[in-house]
Amino acid sequence: MSIENPPSISDELYENESTLFGHPTGLYALFFAEMWERFSYYGMRALLVLYMIKGFLKYGDEQAYTVYGAYTALVYMTPFFGGLLADRVLGQRRAVILGGLLMAGGHLLMMIEGQWPFFFALSLLIVGNGFFKPNISTIVGSLYPQYSGKRDGGFTIFYMGINLGAAMSPLLCGYVGETYGWHYGFGLATIGMLIGLAVFVMPTVVSQILIGLGALAGGLGMLIFRPDNPWTTAINIFVAVSLVAAGIIACVALSRGGLAADKGTRPDGADHRHDWKVYLGTLIAIPVLTLLVSGFSPLTEDGKSLQLISNETINSFTGDAQEGASGISEAARSIAVVFMKEVSKPAGLVLTVIGILAFGYLIQQTFRLDHVPRQRMVVALVLIFFQMLFFAFFEQAGSSVNLFTDRNVDRVVETDVVTPEMVGQTIQIQPTQEQVGYQWNSGEVFSLSDLDRLREENEKSGFEIDWPVTENNIGMGIATRNGELPASLFQSVNPSLILILGLVFSALWTKLRTFNADPPAPVKFALGLALLGLGFGAFWYGAVSANGRGMVFVGWLLLGYLFQTMGELCLSPVGLSTMTKLSPRHLVSTVMGGWFLATAFSQYLAAIISQLTGVSEGGDAGSVIPPPTETVSVYGGVFGTIAITAILSGAVCLLLAPWLTHWMHESESAAD
Repeated sequence: MSIENPPSISDELYENESTLFGHPTGLYALFFAEMWERFSYYGMRALLVLYMIKGFLKYGDEQAYTVYGAYTALVYMTPFFGGLLADRVLGQRRAVILGGLLMAGGHLLMMIEGQWPFFFALSLLIVGNGFFKPNISTIVGSLYPQYSGKRDGGFTIFYMGINLGAAMSPLLCGYVGETYGWHYGFGLATIGMLIGLAVFVMPTVVSQILIGLGALAGGLGMLIFRPDNPWTTAINIFVAVSLVAAGIIACVALSRGGLAADKGTRPDGADHRHDWKVYLGTLIAIPVLTLLVSGFSPLTEDGKSLQLISNETINSFTGDAQEGASGISEAARSIAVVFMKEVSKPAGLVLTVIGILAFGYLIQQTFRLDHVPRQRMVVALVLIFFQMLFFAFFEQAGSSVNLFTDRNVDRVVETDVVTPEMVGQTIQIQPTQEQVGYQWNSGEVFSLSDLDRLREENEKSGFEIDWPVTENNIGMGIATRNGELPASLFQSVNPSLILILGLVFSALWTKLRTFNADPPAPVKFALGLALLGLGFGAFWYGAVSANGRGMVFVGWLLLGYLFQTMGELCLSPVGLSTMTKLSPRHLVSTVMGGWFLATAFSQYLAAIISQLTGVSEGGDAGSVIPPPTETVSVYGGVFGTIAITAILSGAVCLLLAPWLTHWMHESESAAD
């Protein structure tokens, strides 16, 4: 039932709410709880693909991409159920605590080098994230009245907490893991998760102490554990200062009051009698998800993924489709083949079935609503579809873009260069990416596989090898090991840019609102997709303009990340805020879970797309990687296709924007 005089969007907060900078003080406690949780998640993500390829598993690209895709898809599938259970049984607070404990156990188990402990750890992370992720975002939304104009700004601040954790994790977990040992990186992720959970559950004074000590420890760690060159020093100092400043602000905010006790409590009419069913279901889900995410040799004897549809059937289907439509390109057929293979695997099949059931449930609930809330829910579902497209492309960052950075982006700060006078000499050097593509060892070409093997044999510490200089080596750069930036470090570029630009975008939306010119959410989504396309366009141009060794100027990678970050700021925090505004109160956590379930499909689509860039094969001897001159065109072709697709998707969203904006009914209110 609608009300006669609906309120307009205002900047009001709840009465008697303690605030800092115009936002509830509870926001800053949630900021740090989420920051440390994202530190643990992205710290593990920065290492995951590199660990599977270079660590004890020795996977090839396709194997690593498939496990990565199954993990990231399932980790965003479970929030739908975590949100549903919080709405019906647990409440958001208990769900966040349960999720944090499970994730801490998963990160700790990642320190054990064993195949089944590895997959069991991933399943703990998947289930834990399902309880944690949607419900902490829902608590943020509950801090603001439904029509408060400060809600978008609050979610942008919260989103900056997410990205502060994401910026820290590659600088600490990634660097320590690649340099000193994988288990040390995973150990840091465990500590981060425990701190985040403690900040959420402890009394306010204890939370202040943990926030302060954690900020100081993290800041000092980034200054101590870093490559010794000016570029990384500047990044580490910036993130360390941001962390300490955020810690001071949060401590001041909590001195005025923490998270209100009535936020995230059990839903009306629910009590603890059904909690045991949730815990039992969680125990059953963990081994099932372990099997689903494993995907490879634990399930079959030949080291291939368990697949429910034969390759012959898939090839026959896609071949018939190609013959029936001459316009289908070879690239489209490749995507179709990979898609059918992945969907036919257990994880893909489960995700597809659950997706159909979950969104079927949301659609059913939508048509049971009154006129205005029904139209709002339709808009929410359409925007969820466009964010799925966005993140299917954006999430190449942890897979194909990560390996593109490792294999084809020039990440070395040279200290010297081989000159003609050095020909015939044998010099002592620390091998880096600069040696890849040059002749060594009786005329053999030095490869990335050689570099990885030497580092593994020398336990990743500083070492030197004899290098006989030939005429082929003239112009080869020479650098110390610290002069080569780890590939995982570039995972911090996007979140670092969000820290810089997040407040700028928040202030921009606020300023535009004062002139009644703030773009509606659908227009921001369209802009986000277009900027994402420009980012991949920069990656593509870098690939096509690579040097003779197939190496890409690092500036193109950074420019691409800049465009992608601006696109993300137009879409992701705005989307989280919009979901809480458009959803009826009795469905808000479920819709937030649907948002993350769509992200699960994004992750799986991202894994399918990334397999088109697969160039290496794994085995007992390790992953064999072709030279950069062969891989650069593969990455460039896929990135160029993504660029065009993202821009066209943005154009479609822009065309739909007027209709979607009208159905949002931002100046009206409706009851559940």
